[in-house]
Amino acid sequence: MAELIQPQMGLNFEQVWAAFMETRQQIKEAQQETDRQMKVLQKNMGELGNRFGELAEHLVIPNIVQKFNALNYQFEDTSKERKFFNPATGRLEAEFDILLENGTYSIGVEVKTKPADKDVAEHISRLEFLRRYKDKKGDKREIRGALAGAIMPENVRQAALRAGLYVIEQSGDTVKIEEPKQLRGW
Repeated sequence: MAELIQPQMGLNFEQVWAAFMETRQQIKEAQQETDRQMKVLQKNMGELGNRFGELAEHLVIPNIVQKFNALNYQFEDTSKERKFFNPATGRLEAEFDILLENGTYSIGVEVKTKPADKDVAEHISRLEFLRRYKDKKGDKREIRGALAGAIMPENVRQAALRAGLYVIEQSGDTVKIEEPKQLRGW
């Protein structure tokens, strides 16, 4: 008589389900740890980006008044990180890294480590807001703008100059200001 071969009994449903649930929990814990590490990395990258921005500002600020005054502006007031809020909503509407002012002009300066094309457009929007803000206050000073960068890509330099903005770049231990062919006032 032939011997009956009994099939090997594998795992039962409860065992498979338990293994599945354990694997699922391990995956969930690994994902949570990955998410935590990503948040730490993003925070550190943000802080590093802010440090580079601070460095760029510190390179530009010390010489900027003298450089603009050499262009016959004679600025009397310099503000760093000047914020403008909407009085009705209390919402921040515009912030200038540097705002230079005298009785005739206000020059809003945006400082970036390495400016991009979008920074030109965003800065123009801030300058337009500043014009509306000053008009509401009866302040008729001419608004002008400048884009500063520790590293200034050529395409961004050209875009800023075409837009009527001054271009400010690091040059050795000081900064140089390039004046656009046609200054734009807001």
